[in-house]
Amino acid sequence: MNLFALLDQAAARHGGRGAVYHGERQVHTFAQLRERALRLATGIGELGRGARIAVASENSPEIVELMFAIWAAECLVVPINYKLHPREMEQILDDSGASLVFASPKIGAQLSASTSVTIEIIGEDGYRSRCAAATAGTPRHTDPASLAWLFYTSGTTGRSKGAMLSHRNLMAMTVSHLADFDSPDQNCSLIHGAPMSHGSGLYIPPYIARAARQVVPASGAFEPPEFLDLCEHHPGCSAFLAPTMVARLVQTGRARPANLNRIVYGGGPMYVDSLKKAMGAFGPIFVQLYGQGEAPMTITGLRQSDHVANQVAGDGWAPDSVLGSVGYARSGVDVAVLGTDGEPAGIGEIGEIVCRGDVVMSGYWNNPEATAATLQDGWLHTGDMGSFDEHGFLTLRDRSKDVVISGGSNIYPREVEEALLEHSGVVEAGVVGAHDEEWGEIVVAFIVGEVSAADLDAHLLDRIARFKRPKRYEFVDELPKNSYGKVLKRELRARLG
Repeated sequence: MNLFALLDQAAARHGGRGAVYHGERQVHTFAQLRERALRLATGIGELGRGARIAVASENSPEIVELMFAIWAAECLVVPINYKLHPREMEQILDDSGASLVFASPKIGAQLSASTSVTIEIIGEDGYRSRCAAATAGTPRHTDPASLAWLFYTSGTTGRSKGAMLSHRNLMAMTVSHLADFDSPDQNCSLIHGAPMSHGSGLYIPPYIARAARQVVPASGAFEPPEFLDLCEHHPGCSAFLAPTMVARLVQTGRARPANLNRIVYGGGPMYVDSLKKAMGAFGPIFVQLYGQGEAPMTITGLRQSDHVANQVAGDGWAPDSVLGSVGYARSGVDVAVLGTDGEPAGIGEIGEIVCRGDVVMSGYWNNPEATAATLQDGWLHTGDMGSFDEHGFLTLRDRSKDVVISGGSNIYPREVEEALLEHSGVVEAGVVGAHDEEWGEIVVAFIVGEVSAADLDAHLLDRIARFKRPKRYEFVDELPKNSYGKVLKRELRARLG
């Protein structure tokens, strides 16, 4: 089992159809994509099976061919988010032991002064010669347990860790997506608005499997007007977007393009109020996923139909209890919530979310201690807190480390944030705990918006228990976020002194 087989089969069935686009311009047919990937694989294969090959670039068409080339050579792709600081990129290169890094001109220039790893610039003469001169090889049979991708976590709590994902893991992810969420065909398109190094890139395999287009914005980034224009041009468009990106689409005020069929959102909390605004603007085109790099994109989810009350007529939003959840267990995955005693929690009881299945990583690269702490008795311990309702819907509460314990009571920041965001004057909210001599911890809310502390107190009085209300408000211009749009709670806590 080698993921290259997905491209092999697509090229056999649809060789003359467009496979990769840069903006509106066709770059490769499926036959051309297969040929270029195999030519690249010839040179990459000289580094030996299992070599780690990094890709550090803004979103670009070459990322697609490089992924399949690396897999055809039985090597590991190590995608690096182009928004990271060069020091963070260097840490990933060092940790992975990468033999080679394919980089964009901009990132290559940044890395050249800080790393000894060989850098090849995507799109320049050496790269073009590599694609044209090498003899196209034959993809090899691969043990399904062989590693295919080192997925470096976003590092919201510190140093990134490399989740080891095998061909079996990524094939299970691919099959689950096609079974649960989407049925693309050769008349569909995947628009890469989010970074291809992570969320959006993980959808390359299922869309290649169905011979759908890979569309990379000409800007190489997410620009809402450009994204919506591309959805007008290409057929049957879908995309994976972070919640912050969905909010930016809504803020354009533009109507939903006729060709925009589906937006999969995940990678951070989508608050109910924000989701309703998005559905009001674009209709019931949304799919939610909950996953981690350790179980890529595949723990629980909500289908499009789950977002509406009348699934036959497709009108009326689902109850807040559903929209505020992360759905139910995905195909091929067992999901449980464990109490502090390690036993399954009851309905409505909060505990740590764990999962198991073919999608779960084999461990962290060169980090046996973290692997042992995260993988126990076949279960991936996510570090997220949540609870099931009687219908099997899972609601996330928070990361276990973010729970505020005040006066012996657990307070879940997400619940407080949801309530704060219902106030029209609040643009963003981030809630953390601060040390307190009397209570152990108190709730502190960082607020972006035009509103007073007194207004917020009055607003919350009708929405959450009194003991959950913030004891202190900090009004800021913006919340600190990492390169994936996740709020950095550790930086908020650091500001408390």
